[in-house]
Amino acid sequence: MWLVGHVLTRSATRSALMGFRFASRLRESRRASCSLVTFLFPLFLTAPISSSSLKSQFKHRNLRPTTILSSRYIRVPPSNWRPLLKSITKATCHIRSLTMLKRKAGAAGGNDAKKPKANGNIASFFGAPKPAAKGSGADAPALKFDKQKWVDSLTPEQKTLLQLEIDTLHESWLAHLKDDITTTQFLDLKRFLQAETKAGRKWFPPAEDVYSWSRHTPFNEIKVVIVGQDPYHNVNQAHGMAFSVRPPTPAPPSLKNMYVALKKDYPAFEVPPNRGGLLTPWADRGVLMLNTCLTVRAHEAFSHSNRGWEAFTEKVIKLINQKRTRGVVFMAWGTPAGKRVQKVDKTRHLVLNSVHPSPLSAMRGFFDCGHFKKANAWLIERYGDDGEIDWALNPDNTTLSKPRKEEQKTPEQKAPEKKAPEKKAPEAKTPEKKVLEKKDEFDETDILSDDEEALAEALNQAEEQVKKQTKSS
Repeated sequence: MWLVGHVLTRSATRSALMGFRFASRLRESRRASCSLVTFLFPLFLTAPISSSSLKSQFKHRNLRPTTILSSRYIRVPPSNWRPLLKSITKATCHIRSLTMLKRKAGAAGGNDAKKPKANGNIASFFGAPKPAAKGSGADAPALKFDKQKWVDSLTPEQKTLLQLEIDTLHESWLAHLKDDITTTQFLDLKRFLQAETKAGRKWFPPAEDVYSWSRHTPFNEIKVVIVGQDPYHNVNQAHGMAFSVRPPTPAPPSLKNMYVALKKDYPAFEVPPNRGGLLTPWADRGVLMLNTCLTVRAHEAFSHSNRGWEAFTEKVIKLINQKRTRGVVFMAWGTPAGKRVQKVDKTRHLVLNSVHPSPLSAMRGFFDCGHFKKANAWLIERYGDDGEIDWALNPDNTTLSKPRKEEQKTPEQKAPEKKAPEKKAPEAKTPEKKVLEKKDEFDETDILSDDEEALAEALNQAEEQVKKQTKSS
């Protein structure tokens, strides 16, 4: 053990072994040879080999050669001291000269001649090397995923049940979630959806849009995660992204309140024309809008809850938390969304909590939460100017603090001057159009499809107030 503590390199270990062989050849004593190697080799390995350096090293360590060689542990006759020391010195010099020649040859031969060797340290003599620690400063590299090989490994029943995932779930997500979608729980969920379809029950979003969030926001491009609850359950609304609706469906009340909050953070923000609510531009820029439950029966809110989607989307959030190590922003609005991000690592990611943007709760702090601007400030600090999200939804509008190079237009690229529009006679409004306009202003089904969680919060608060009043009276 004394030798291990002093001999720190592989070449030194080889020198010690070579010296041991030389000492053994003298056949004075096995005990003498071992003791000499143990005591003398740290001295040879830490100083030039000469008789003067030997004497200085012995004095520095308060040792004398005669003391060591004449000790009761060695018992070497004084007549053999000189040849023994000469043998050890010669062996060490020879090994050192070979090492120097090898290093010079390696330096002359280029980088290829001096590659680090596996287990190239003294620890390799005594046990397996420790694995190198992984750095936490960058995201984990994209997984090498052979989709066809994975599909071939599935059973015929699994292929049938998972055909939607095979066809529409983006490969960057499928590589991470392939083991989760083959679990018994998820396959039971797919059997349930098959039974719904066979029974003639319509469900939303359309099957091809269930995983649209994965295609618009691949795993390695996520910057912001907006956690939703249940998909919209009316016709031509849900298309796989939380809060977003297909045109020509107007923006639901919660999304309108999101526009109000955005306008406060960025006065330059313009509401989409025709009260549009399509948020795919956000998704294409790295905003993942993920509902907790990915499907719902038509006109029946929460009808597909507790069937397996919650475990699947929880795995998605867990995956982002663990693998997106550079950090993302989580926006959790409302109590259910807040519970979904409780286990997110807040030292690595930014978690922004607020009340739900529903009309039933938005007045209690959502309009002034400033989440859109806070998210960008954090992303710029973490990723630089390229990390900023452009929250604009119109082509000619932007919320960026600094226009990006590809978006800067030269004078020749500027749009031509707009001509004054020709005056047209106002069209007579038909009764059907009037009915549609009234429906767009306010519709109870919009609240039912979007705000059940906010309604539950409001009811809970009302119950608490009643309890307080009864206690005080």
